Amino acid sequence: MCKDYLIETMEMNCPICNENHIVEKRKRITKGLVKKEVVTYEELYYVCPLTDVEENEFVPAKLFDENLLRARDSYRKHKGLLTSEEIKEIRNRYELSQSDFSLLLGWGEVTVTRYESKKIQDETYDNIMRIAANNPIFTLENLDKHKDKFSLDKYIKIRNNILKIMDQLGNSYFKQLEIKHLYTRYQEESVYNGYKHLDLKKLADVIGYFANFIPNLYKVKLMKLLWYVDVLYFKRYGKSMTGLVYKHMPYGALPLGYNEIIYLPTICVNEEVLNRNNENIIYKIKPKETINISNFTLDELNVLETVASKFKDYNTNQIVKYMHSEKAYTDISEFSIIPYDKAQDLKDFK
Repeated sequence: MCKDYLIETMEMNCPICNENHIVEKRKRITKGLVKKEVVTYEELYYVCPLTDVEENEFVPAKLFDENLLRARDSYRKHKGLLTSEEIKEIRNRYELSQSDFSLLLGWGEVTVTRYESKKIQDETYDNIMRIAANNPIFTLENLDKHKDKFSLDKYIKIRNNILKIMDQLGNSYFKQLEIKHLYTRYQEESVYNGYKHLDLKKLADVIGYFANFIPNLYKVKLMKLLWYVDVLYFKRYGKSMTGLVYKHMPYGALPLGYNEIIYLPTICVNEEVLNRNNENIIYKIKPKETINISNFTLDELNVLETVASKFKDYNTNQIVKYMHSEKAYTDISEFSIIPYDKAQDLKDFK
């Protein structure tokens, strides 16, 4: 993986040579100190290509602030907290301003503004925002609870936006509740969930990624791809990507909630009947939206691309047969949970 690469070139006034010319905007992996902890993050900077000395880099004030935010977001990810962009996505989903989101949750008016720009939220505030993101009923109840903080027109507008989200979610929303219920016994990080809480947003993005980039994707194959992504990511980085829990089943590793997972909002499912008696139905997975690649870290993308490249041309039977030869699968008795430490036995990807 390249650790220093060109993003774009642009014309600007260069503070290195005090001339107006084309400069390079570049990105690299670097380390920084946040709350007395060393974090790794992607740093942006400019390079003057006309200056033939080592000190040919510069970082304007606005970019410096952006780099600080990237470092803080790296810390947030390490601590399992929402990033500034994820907080922004939550309020944008409900079409809320920063102050409106704060007031709706019963906080000070500038609280969310600070979280999106510089301050790192504590776990309690983080949990409240996560609930608001995943549970529009909770958000609606909070709006009604703090109704007096809004004008009547704004209250009606926000309420209608929340109701619209509930209508859009429809079946998907209730399927997500079912998935969460299935995972209640796996709330603690352990070897069975890859030391990661179930992340439905990440799961939806991963499924959407495969739906966009793998043709003729069917349900059974998708479930195998998810296992390979999680196990390979665990093998490399010591934790799963999605937090799914997998069982040893006759057709390979299968995540808990496999019937509900296919109703996540990034994909749609078409039922295909294989015979006239409607006895055999297969589920073809299609993308519902284009996945934003920036939703993934570089490490996550590398794993996704590795798995997609390996199994892109495999049909369902081929990937099932391939999985049946995995020691991580064969060493576990049927219908038992497959622990992630079996990732060390994963066959090499070539």
